[in-house]
Amino acid sequence: IVPIFTNVIFDTSQVHANTIFKDMFQWLEGIYQTILDHPEVLFILRAHPDEGRKGKESRESVSDWVRNRGLLRLSNLVFIDSNEFVSSYELIRLSHFVMNYNSTIGLEATLLGRPVLTAGKARYTQIPTTFFPARKADYFDLLEKFLKADEIEVPEEFMHNARRFLYAQLFLTSLPFGDFLKDDGVWKGYVTLKDFQVQALLPKNSETIQILTDGILRRKEFLRVP
Repeated sequence: IVPIFTNVIFDTSQVHANTIFKDMFQWLEGIYQTILDHPEVLFILRAHPDEGRKGKESRESVSDWVRNRGLLRLSNLVFIDSNEFVSSYELIRLSHFVMNYNSTIGLEATLLGRPVLTAGKARYTQIPTTFFPARKADYFDLLEKFLKADEIEVPEEFMHNARRFLYAQLFLTSLPFGDFLKDDGVWKGYVTLKDFQVQALLPKNSETIQILTDGILRRKEFLRVP
């Protein structure tokens, strides 16, 4: 099987992602033809879970695109909507290779040892972590090559870089705001401010505030010291 992981069109990363394709939907249009050309391959197209998140539902969704283009009638395509509870990691483990636009699942798939063909510029494509062609023609050439290959080797460099990148993302660049924020108690994934003393915002009282002020005022890196 070949899982296809999309993004949400309103994600702020999309401003920088569209280097090969005009946008994610142009990429999907190209994939649509590939799906038609390869009836022997089972493609599993997954909408990003954030498409249907309450309070920020996407006005331009993959779900609508799938229905408008008639993909549900295709026997070699399974569509998983944003509100369906299916493990993406199980899809990755069962895959021949993985296709994604620019979501973090591409990095995670590399860490799971699967070949990943990425279509949009992502944080992690700054270093070799997935297969990320520079031109549209090269992208579809590589896609055809992957579809016809019995095995696809994942370069060891991809795995090494993916581990390093994810560590930096989770433990160095991610700043904790637990002293100031809490779950809003209404919608999953949303937060609200805690009650805290104003002194808590002084750099000497908060590692996070210290890093932010150093970055803004002294042009230091917005990084935690490991």
